Amino acid sequence: MGEFAEAVQQYICDSLSARISNSNWQTEYQIAGTPVDVVGKSKNKLHLIELEWRRADPADNTAKIFRHLESGELEANEIYVFQVFTDHYSLSSGGISSKQKNAEFVGTVAAETLDHLIYEPVRFKMNPPKRGDSWPDGWEKTADETLEVIIDKLTNQTE
Repeated sequence: MGEFAEAVQQYICDSLSARISNSNWQTEYQIAGTPVDVVGKSKNKLHLIELEWRRADPADNTAKIFRHLESGELEANEIYVFQVFTDHYSLSSGGISSKQKNAEFVGTVAAETLDHLIYEPVRFKMNPPKRGDSWPDGWEKTADETLEVIIDKLTNQTE
């Protein structure tokens, strides 16, 4: 991960820690050797957030997570996976790339297969800078908008 991605990752983790205090939030949580960008753990719940900035194959990372979840390596009554896609996966003609469609397909099938799994694709409405480029203005506002979607889903799911 580049410096910008790490800053956003930490910003999301810190914001979730402040707003959803019944979970222990951390970055780079390991699931069978696969790091997950941001994770919130509570008694019987696990909330995983994967940040997809420019990954060539975003379906691969989540497929690994789902494979580990299916094997029973994680014990939780509820596992919520958010896959956050930047505008890197948006097409100039409208719509989303086949890479994002494939990742969402994997997530949807996993959620249909595993009873305790909920999958949500989420938009991060910004094209992330390439390594070494300057950070986009207003990235915190974009991160806050993304966080509102995640917090809304978590709040509605857990009530």
